Order: sequence, then C-alpha cells, then structure tokens
Amino acid sequence: MSETLNHDRVLEEAARWVGEGRKVALATVIETWGSAPRPVGSQLAIRDDATFVGSVSGGCIEGDVVTRALDALETGKPEVVEYGVSDAMAWEVGLACGGRIRVMVEPVTG
Repeated sequence: MSETLNHDRVLEEAARWVGEGRKVALATVIETWGSAPRPVGSQLAIRDDATFVGSVSGGCIEGDVVTRALDALETGKPEVVEYGVSDAMAWEVGLACGGRIRVMVEPVTG
C-alpha cells in the first residue's frame, strides 16, 4: 500500500495502525535545499510490515526511507538521513532533482 496523503491523513493512518497494535515509524522532511521533491513537514508513515502511506520525496527515496524505518522499529532509535544529488546514495536511490533533503526517521512510541 503506497499512496500520497495530506499530512493529517498520514498521522491519522499512523494512529490507526498503532491502535491496532502495529509498530509504526514516521519519516518527516525536516530540511530542504535547492530543488527538493517535497516541502519541509512532508511525512511518510511506515508500518512494521513495510506498508506505508504519505511521501517524503515523490517516490525517489521512499524505498530507502522504508528500510531505515524498519531498522528504527527494531532498534528503537531515531535517525536523521540526508539525501542529495552530490551523494552517491542519492543517485542509488533516485534523488536526481538537484536538491538535498534531510529526513528524520523515528519509531512511534505509545
């Protein structure tokens, strides 16, 4: 399941999953420079089975963010990840828009 939802709907879906007893992580764009695919505040909610809703990049880095979110659910530790066109990782995950973004990935604790 992957769909772009507005901010409130992403949080509502995350809350619903938590209410169902699922482990959930949130990824939030916390900073952008240059041509960034999504604005600061954009969010992605990721469930423990890799189901996700929302968007932090319009699709170009979501796969990597989901993997990092699943890791965060295992470790319980948040992480800030930076993606940019000058980084090898950015090309690997498809962020070739010319900008940079920083994303906070954190497990939701109830």
